[in-house]
Amino acid sequence: MPLFSGSLNWRDPLVRFVVVGAGLWLAWLAAYHLALHPWGGLDRAVINNLVGIATVVLEGLGYEMLPEPRIDLERYIGVQGGSHLWIGDACNGIPLFAVFVAFIIAFPGPWKHKAWFIPAGIALIHLLNALRVAVLCVVVTHGIGWLEFNHDYTFYVVVYGAVFGLWYLWVMRFGKWSGRSS
Repeated sequence: MPLFSGSLNWRDPLVRFVVVGAGLWLAWLAAYHLALHPWGGLDRAVINNLVGIATVVLEGLGYEMLPEPRIDLERYIGVQGGSHLWIGDACNGIPLFAVFVAFIIAFPGPWKHKAWFIPAGIALIHLLNALRVAVLCVVVTHGIGWLEFNHDYTFYVVVYGAVFGLWYLWVMRFGKWSGRSS
């Protein structure tokens, strides 16, 4: 049956996946841009946590942290010998969490596995983002000329690749795709 033949077959898993996924994404965009981003608490909490995890990693590797500048506390991180990185709202990974969650909810599968897979996936994405921040601090210290390339390309491949890997794992291990029903 053609997708736009005048009536949608809600039993078709592809139709249901596209409609539910797009609906969740649009609902997320509205909630984020109309309420969560203007409030700022969620963005700030995630950034503070990124800075905290990256600091633990860097100090564990023996780096001495730069003191935070008194301009905008808790958005800056850096190690001695380098300079500060500023973590903007666009770098905190929240939109990636939303895309990941929308996909898992929309894709057919048992809710008992979605209940643990979604928080575990968000935690993994957040941890990878914190490691990205830590590595970018090291890059600034030892090869600032590589900062832009690594920020713009390397870590997009790593973090987005991890999200695709999680989706693949979900589809292959837990997803229930029975094919078209018509």
